Amino acid sequence: MHKSNTPILFVLFLALLISGCVSKNTYLQKVNEADLLGRDVVTLEAEKVALNKEIEHLENQLTDINQRLIGALNQNSELQRKLIGSRADQNRQAQSFTHQQTEMEEQLAGMQQTNEQLLLSIDQLQREKRQLEQELERERIAREARLAKLKNTYDQLVGALENEIERGELTITNLEGKLSVNLLSQILFDSGKTEVKAEGKKLLASLADVISKSPDRALSIEGHTDNVQISSRLKDLYPTNWELSTARATSIVHFLQDEVGVTGDRLSATGFGEYRPVADNETVEGRAQNRRIQINLVPY
Repeated sequence: MHKSNTPILFVLFLALLISGCVSKNTYLQKVNEADLLGRDVVTLEAEKVALNKEIEHLENQLTDINQRLIGALNQNSELQRKLIGSRADQNRQAQSFTHQQTEMEEQLAGMQQTNEQLLLSIDQLQREKRQLEQELERERIAREARLAKLKNTYDQLVGALENEIERGELTITNLEGKLSVNLLSQILFDSGKTEVKAEGKKLLASLADVISKSPDRALSIEGHTDNVQISSRLKDLYPTNWELSTARATSIVHFLQDEVGVTGDRLSATGFGEYRPVADNETVEGRAQNRRIQINLVPY
C-alpha cells in the first residue's frame, strides 16, 4: 500500500516558518516542489507495486518454465534410456539375426552337401540297379536256357525209358529246375543184394547216355529202403537199412564211373535208409515204392 505525502509537506512548512526568513514565493515554490515530489513518490510507489507484480508474474513464469524444463529433462532422460534400450535390443537382435543367419547358412551348406551325397548315392544306386537288372536279365535268359535244356533232357529220358515208365518201374519228375529219376530197387538189385543186375545196368546205361548230353549237371545218387529190418542172414554185411541203402547208392556210382564213364567229380552217393518214404510202409505196394534209387540231376 502507498503512504500519504501530507506529513512531509507539514514538516517542510514548519521548517519554513521556523526559519522566518523564507519569502512567500520561495515557500510556494517549495510547496509545489514538495507536492511534485509527493506525486513522484506515489508514482514510484505505484510503479514499485507494478514492478513487484511483474516480478512475481515473472517468478511464476520462471517457476513454470523450470518445472516444464525439469519435465522436459526427465522426458529427455526417459527417451535417452529408451533409445539406449532400443539400441541394445537392436544390437541383440542384430547379433541374434547374425547368429541365426550363420546357423541357416551352415545348415544350408550341410543340406547342399547332403543333397550332393544323395545325388551321388542315387547315381550309384541307379548304376547298380542297371547292373543288377542286366545281371537279372542274363540270369533269366540263362535260367530259361537251363530249364529248356532240362526239359529237353526230361523229354529225352521219357522217350528213352518209355517202356519202363509204362511198366511203373521208374518215374521222372522235373520240379523247379530239379530233374529226378526214381527207380524201383527190384529192377536194379536182387533182394538183399547190392550188385547191379544186368537189366539194371542196361537201364542205367540208357539213362547215362541221355545225362551225358548235360555236362553242366552232376548226379546225386540216393539209396532208400522200406522199414523192414535187415534179415539175420544179412546182418553181418548190412547191420541196418542205412548200410544197405548206402551200399546200393555207392554200387551205382561205381557202375556209372567204371563202366559208363561218368567222371567221379560229377557223382555222389548218399544212403537215407527207411527215413524218407514216399508211400505207406503198411502195404506191400507202398514198401515196394519206398525201396528205390533216386538219381537227381543237380547244377554242376
